[in-house]
Amino acid sequence: MSVSDRLAELGIALPGVVPPVAAYVPAKAHGDLVYTAGQLPMVSGALPATGKVGEGEGLVPADDAKGYARQSALNAIAAAAAAVGGVDRLTGVVKVTGFVASVPEFTGQPGVINGASEVLGDIFGEAGTHARSAVGVPVLPLDAPVEVEVVFSYA
Repeated sequence: MSVSDRLAELGIALPGVVPPVAAYVPAKAHGDLVYTAGQLPMVSGALPATGKVGEGEGLVPADDAKGYARQSALNAIAAAAAAVGGVDRLTGVVKVTGFVASVPEFTGQPGVINGASEVLGDIFGEAGTHARSAVGVPVLPLDAPVEVEVVFSYA
């Protein structure tokens, strides 16, 4: 089954490519890999939430951040597809790096980045299994709660 068929089966419409906020491109192909820039969870040109992930008033709940990681992964697919001429040229996921802007006592970064890993697995199946890092950081661009970058294989 093609990636576009699987997206349709899952009822997922890919977003448009998020324009860069600085001096870089959203994705770049090299050899048989395509690398995405860090993707924020932009929806229609805006962040759905800002701030640090953690428990308590004024913080972004981990479950919400997991959804933002999912959105970041969808943004990464869109960027990679645009770089290589279409989503059906993407053949798999090699590596995911996820960053979670979190308060010092929050240690649930892997669970947050599961939002990205799970949707990539749903879309790519076995070819979506990947190596991964989930890193807590003090702040991300635009005060985003999460950022995800993905390395895809393509043909």
